[in-house]
Amino acid sequence: MATHRLSVTSSTGSGVHNLFIIRAQRSVSSILTRFHAGYFRITFSLGGQALLWKILIETNDPHDRTVLLRLPRSVCTIMLILVWAISLLILIFFSFFFILRCFFRFKMMKSEFLHHVGVNYLFAPWISWLLLLQSAPFISPSNFSYIILWWIFAVPIVVLDVKIYGQWFTKGKRFLTAVANPTSQLSVIGNLVGARAAAKMNWQEVSVFLFSLGMVHYLVLFVTLYQRLSGGDRLPAMLRPVFFLFIAVPSMASLTWDSIAGSFDTVSKMLFFLSLFIFISLVCRPALFKKSMRRFNVAWWAYSFPVTSLALASAEYAQQVKGGIPHFIMLFLSTLSVFLIFALFLFTLFNSNMLLLDDDPLLTTTLPIIHNSSSTPPS
Repeated sequence: MATHRLSVTSSTGSGVHNLFIIRAQRSVSSILTRFHAGYFRITFSLGGQALLWKILIETNDPHDRTVLLRLPRSVCTIMLILVWAISLLILIFFSFFFILRCFFRFKMMKSEFLHHVGVNYLFAPWISWLLLLQSAPFISPSNFSYIILWWIFAVPIVVLDVKIYGQWFTKGKRFLTAVANPTSQLSVIGNLVGARAAAKMNWQEVSVFLFSLGMVHYLVLFVTLYQRLSGGDRLPAMLRPVFFLFIAVPSMASLTWDSIAGSFDTVSKMLFFLSLFIFISLVCRPALFKKSMRRFNVAWWAYSFPVTSLALASAEYAQQVKGGIPHFIMLFLSTLSVFLIFALFLFTLFNSNMLLLDDDPLLTTTLPIIHNSSSTPPS
């Protein structure tokens, strides 16, 4: 009798264990099916926020009497380490699933690469890593590991440049006027972030190369989108927050040129003023984003990095141009950036069940929907 009970208990335990494994496999399969490069918006934004805190530390002049609000250096350092660590953990987690998806969902990755919106988010993982590298509180640009990591993260951006910009030159199905949309600016941001990291290592020629590569294509892209030859009307309503990327490019270009030139000169100021004007223009048109705000979506994270990049440029501007107004602009934009990232973090935590949905704008327009009940584990 005892042997029979032991056998029943053993078989029951084995059945529960097998059921747990099957459910875990289906869960992983479901994540791999619904996960895409667009989720790197989150790490993209957190990396920018970490860089903001680092620049606030570097531009904190204790002798400047025009500063309206001065945070203790220790507070800024704690915030930098906290945000950087959270961003690193999330980025490692996302990168792990992204690598798995490349192996086990290769056809979906191919579909994402061929999509006019999805392909641009393939820059996001590398941009996220480069932002974390620049904001790292423990690694200096002169460190050998910094140089190695720069090559690892920057080379894929150049490879994607060659592929995408090469397609724009040709008259095939993917020439610029056929595929241009606001997310196309992510390729430019990738070049600018890489150029700034190179400038910090005093690689002047490399930084100028990446900066010129990004800015020349930005001018062409900006004119194409400005004339509405394509792009905005092809975006699902849920993705309209990506219009804020119009702010991010000139802001990041302003910050990058400051690192290349060694000062926030006239060119940097012109780019900063352009981004500030676009920011005001978009804020004055809330109806454009009304449909996208009806229900939480990961696309909301597209608001964060552009505002943060504008705050980054304003911090450098306030450092160069002393006075109450520049510091007020910096204080307002930095506060807005911190509030926005905090609000998005809370929205994401409270709506975690809505992160991997079947009706994701990128998922439904590029990939087949596979429900949990029919999912199969990776083979």
